[in-house]
Amino acid sequence: MTTTTKEEQFLSSAISLATDNVHNSGGPFGALIVTLDGRAFEGANRVTATNDPTAHAEVMAIRNACTALETFDLSGSTLYTSCEPCPLCLSAALWARVDAVVFAADRNDAAQAGFDDAVFYDFFATPVEDRIMPVRHYELTPSAEVTALAPFEAWSNLVARVDY
Repeated sequence: MTTTTKEEQFLSSAISLATDNVHNSGGPFGALIVTLDGRAFEGANRVTATNDPTAHAEVMAIRNACTALETFDLSGSTLYTSCEPCPLCLSAALWARVDAVVFAADRNDAAQAGFDDAVFYDFFATPVEDRIMPVRHYELTPSAEVTALAPFEAWSNLVARVDY
């Protein structure tokens, strides 16, 4: 089987997942994580079905793969998705160390269907003072009990930690 045929097969599966999910109280998005050895882990958008704004298809596929493989590192895998990943999903793929992303429909197709993520794509390019949601740093008053660096100090001192 050629790479193109495999990609078409995986994308077709992601599109079928998305289409089926529409009829199962979910959004029109589906995804697969495919490992180097060919194992595939599915995910479908469950945002409205579970009232979880992070339950995007790509995130669900990553969660399913990580749970089944008992790892948080998906190096060597590819994410196939019915639509171009939004910034949340792209970030999740980066954190999971996914090697590549292949998508079918793009963000403009999604926007025409009512899923316009442009504001999220633009967020980081917008000057801090003009962003739609303020994100600001607050300097804590140093005290003996709580400091901003306490969690990092605890992490650095933990001998049995699992780095990621």
